[in-house]
Amino acid sequence: MQNSTSALFSYISRYHTHRVSCVEGKPIENCTSAGMDMAAATLRKRPLSVHTAVSNGNGNGFGAGHGAQEQGEPVSPSARLLEDFYIVVVIGIATPVNLPAARAGIEAQLIRYHPRFRSIQVKDASGNMRWVPTTVDLDYHIIYPSLDDVAVARDPDRAVEDYVATLSMRPMDKSRPLWEFHMLDFPTSEAAATTAFRVHHSLGDGMSLLTLLMACTRSAADPARLPAMPSLPTRTGAIWERPRPPASAGAVALAAWVWSFVLLAWHTVVDVASFFATILFLRDPRTLFKRANQEPGQKKRLVHRALSLDDVNFVKNAMNCTVNDVLVGVTYAALSRYYFRKTGDADTSKEIRVRSILLVNLRPTTSLQACVNLIESGKESDVKWGNELGFIILPFHIGLHDDDPLQYVRKAKKIVDRKKSSLEVVFTHLASEVILKIFGLKAAGAIFHRMISHTTISISNMIGPVEQVEFCGHPVVFIAPSGYGPPEALTVNFQSYVNTMMVNLAVDEAQFPDSHELLDDFVESLRLIRGSA
Repeated sequence: MQNSTSALFSYISRYHTHRVSCVEGKPIENCTSAGMDMAAATLRKRPLSVHTAVSNGNGNGFGAGHGAQEQGEPVSPSARLLEDFYIVVVIGIATPVNLPAARAGIEAQLIRYHPRFRSIQVKDASGNMRWVPTTVDLDYHIIYPSLDDVAVARDPDRAVEDYVATLSMRPMDKSRPLWEFHMLDFPTSEAAATTAFRVHHSLGDGMSLLTLLMACTRSAADPARLPAMPSLPTRTGAIWERPRPPASAGAVALAAWVWSFVLLAWHTVVDVASFFATILFLRDPRTLFKRANQEPGQKKRLVHRALSLDDVNFVKNAMNCTVNDVLVGVTYAALSRYYFRKTGDADTSKEIRVRSILLVNLRPTTSLQACVNLIESGKESDVKWGNELGFIILPFHIGLHDDDPLQYVRKAKKIVDRKKSSLEVVFTHLASEVILKIFGLKAAGAIFHRMISHTTISISNMIGPVEQVEFCGHPVVFIAPSGYGPPEALTVNFQSYVNTMMVNLAVDEAQFPDSHELLDDFVESLRLIRGSA
């Protein structure tokens, strides 16, 4: 990361005049519900300083005569569909916050690398939304709140968690680029300080934003180079491009090749039918994991726990499966343990089938170095930022297998393998854009909301660096990405970093007041599965 310059030290005194403070003397619970809301309101009342090259004078549209290129790139259909979705990445660092270094790094790399981080969404003369460049004032994007000292001293981990939870209740100022860094500069049990990076989902999905963050980091062992990432997955091409076996392979091989396409077509038809049935009428049974209150704006609590990546890899190798299979199996086991303990259901032989949405990255495999090379050569527009996700509707089993915990992983592998022999993920990606173009944003949003609310949870898994990194000169201890917005009571995100696999839960606070017990179930489930393997 670039070092701070002497000129940046002048920002500190100016910046601290804008610090957000909670009401003095109130405990953290009050700060996060009332005092923090007051602080957020104060923050948003500051004079705006948005300047766009093609503004019509009021910042809400364009004047006549501007070409499409001058007006900015159109906002993609998928970005518009994610109107109320936000990503929050909680980052633990090993040192106190060096504010000048953080500002210098964010300005020199994050803002420069990604055009969306210096743009806002504006309607053009035709009523279409476009990305328009604007000036970026870091005083409005780097938030340095002061929490109640007594509450922080009593339980700093809870103070961080409470503060991050309030972000789900605060709107972002859409007259500015939609991202923020919240600096919680006090030690916890996990780190010397914590940063909460909040960004609107329209700027990119989790994978593209993680790639962006990693492009802004350097190896902690050697700050002159990018961090080491896992080897790129080996892909033999699209599922429909399986090469025809040579004649010498025989009739059986040819028949198996033909049969693979028959299965591909059949599985795709079944999955597409299930997709439309889910939108129209097919809904999961009511369980304690399904959101009881479908009203928007429910408060989300974001919690995380570190699992051993070595244990995950041990199970993967022992069962000849993938890391994703193991994580889905661990999630099956954890939710099953939680369900039977909370409900007190004595019939442990029964199995409840619900469904989850498993997010899949559709980008071609590209190394981190290749992305940075494009950026450094002025071709950042060639990097696949934005939202390039599809999803599959994954059957999910809640049942107890205490006699054989590996059964959770076997079921996960069987279901995921079946879904790989389908074009469902490609169809869902295209369908979301087609639905938006045909029915418009409001109707498409309602359809999307209905589909998610008819399933139970969503799951994602992202791969991180295999060595410790520095972000703006700050050694990173952990990375915990999550988010809020989907109409679900529970979302599960996994993130690997060095030798840990972080499980991140976004839970409806009212429905899961004991979210840390659920995290305990993930830890215990992996322990049992690892022991059996």
